[in-house]
Amino acid sequence: MIRLDPGIAARVLQMGNSAYYSHGQRCYTVDEAVNRVGYDQVYELVAHAVASQVLVRPLVAYGLEADQLWRMSVACALAAETFAEQLQIDRDIAYTVGLLHGVGMVAIDEWAFRQQLGLCFTSRALPLETCEAERATLGFHNAEAGAALLRLWEFPAVMSEPVRWQYLPRGTAAHFQLAAVLHLSKWLRSAACDEAPELVAPDMGLLRATHTSMSQLEKLAGEVRTRLSDVSSLLDVGASERATLMFPNGERAIDGHRVTRNFINQYA
Repeated sequence: MIRLDPGIAARVLQMGNSAYYSHGQRCYTVDEAVNRVGYDQVYELVAHAVASQVLVRPLVAYGLEADQLWRMSVACALAAETFAEQLQIDRDIAYTVGLLHGVGMVAIDEWAFRQQLGLCFTSRALPLETCEAERATLGFHNAEAGAALLRLWEFPAVMSEPVRWQYLPRGTAAHFQLAAVLHLSKWLRSAACDEAPELVAPDMGLLRATHTSMSQLEKLAGEVRTRLSDVSSLLDVGASERATLMFPNGERAIDGHRVTRNFINQYA
């Protein structure tokens, strides 16, 4: 459950790396954080996180519904994990980077909501998406905001820098490989989520750098689509209940997801 929700994953990792639990040893994956913190503490943290953030919220500034954001985040995480296996790099770190790649959009949308600015960023085709619109309005884009937020939460550079350079992987030499993986994983994310029926082929140089051909990439897109479908079935994301909850700035209507009894029995 933690691995499937970007906000909760970030909070568990933040807790695992706190001074109280870390003892000077940084953890990089959800599994490490859970083992370090302990079941009871993580259970309380996750319960609080679910109650406070109600899973994933819609991003009004980006025209994304909660389900869309969730699918994009998990699909990118699954894609990055698949790439990592192929390249023999740490799959858990790759999964976490993919899961949190859009955290900057969440931060910008929340800020715009609190300031009542009514911002609307039009997304264009990959690879730049909303970058131009964000820079024109804010002076920075969501990847830079996301990396700054991860640094504020004391995430290591191996995670924050690939998020920062997801649109321009060649901008970082030290973290190029994972930045390239994230860049290509977003292509797989879009293919798996059917966001764009006709995707522009990704940078051939990045494909060569990751030892991937276009035919292999298309095959990976099918694998990610299948895994995403399996996860969606387990979590029964199609079933929702509408509720009105109180937030600091007033009431919001929330479409909450229901976790099936079969899922609980399988993973309890």
